[in-house]
Amino acid sequence: MRYNVAVVGATGAVGEELFRVMEEVNFPINTLLPLASANSVGKTIEFKKEEYSVVELTPDVFEKYEIDIAFFSAGGSISAAFAKYAVEAGAVVIDNTSHFRMEPNIPLVVPEVNPEDIELWRETGIIANPNCSTIQMVLALKPLDDLYDIKRVDVSTYQATSGAGKIGMEELVTQMQDFFAFKLDETKKEAFMHQIALNVIPHIDTPQSNGFTKEEMKMVNETQKIMKKQMAIAATCVRVPVLRSHSEAITIRFADGVDIDLDQVRSSLENFEDVVVVDDLENGIYPMPIISTDTDDTYVGRIRKDIYESNVLHIFNAADQVRVGAATNAIRIGLKWIELQKEEI
Repeated sequence: MRYNVAVVGATGAVGEELFRVMEEVNFPINTLLPLASANSVGKTIEFKKEEYSVVELTPDVFEKYEIDIAFFSAGGSISAAFAKYAVEAGAVVIDNTSHFRMEPNIPLVVPEVNPEDIELWRETGIIANPNCSTIQMVLALKPLDDLYDIKRVDVSTYQATSGAGKIGMEELVTQMQDFFAFKLDETKKEAFMHQIALNVIPHIDTPQSNGFTKEEMKMVNETQKIMKKQMAIAATCVRVPVLRSHSEAITIRFADGVDIDLDQVRSSLENFEDVVVVDDLENGIYPMPIISTDTDDTYVGRIRKDIYESNVLHIFNAADQVRVGAATNAIRIGLKWIELQKEEI
């Protein structure tokens, strides 16, 4: 079977990546419909050496083109306004925004971690894609939780400028150019509150009343929902002057009495789908954005036991958040959804 597929936000960074990933995995497409605002009409998208004209997103476009699968990646307000029309037209919506993630009747899915939740799509017609930092973290946490039973997670993120979209990457490049031109004091600050070049900013998304940011609380709430477990989680999310791929330093506390066996830890991670262990400190081999960018794997390394407590583990990961943290995860959800439809025939 082949499916009529729409991509909402076709001209954005995640939209463009969705087309790349669909082409790489040979997604079973019958017709492809790039959708965006009226401002983008007239632009074209290249897919499998063919050009597709961008069509304006309207309430009736999903029914008009008989869409089966609609990927949304144009911002929460767009999903809030238009996802219902795709569902009413008979499509399944796979939403890349934060708008639906914590709705109790909408599944929040990382296919390697909780594929069974995809079946819940029938209730609303919508499947939510988690936050990018959440996705790469739960990919590392799931096999370890199965092994030892996680009780608490403390994570610090090192998030690339691409997490703020094209404008974020462009701002980093412009500021570095201004630095070398001795004009950094004149540089524009639009994507980020502070200068990002040669700096780190421990502030992503809006502050919350508890002292954490919205991004940090996303990691807490989404991880608990995906893993179906009220484990204690604390996050500190930091923007760093990297173009692409997020990294995370994670400390994991297991159940009391656990004496971590590092060989078992490495084996559980190595055998988990789409996780790659790179862990040779002496030879300078460990996860970094430069190795994860443009890949579909989550890299895990710097695996070590705490020097004080036998049930505490420290790891470091890196993943391309535009792919693993957005487009690739959405496409994997789509492929799993297709498998489910085939099983029911």
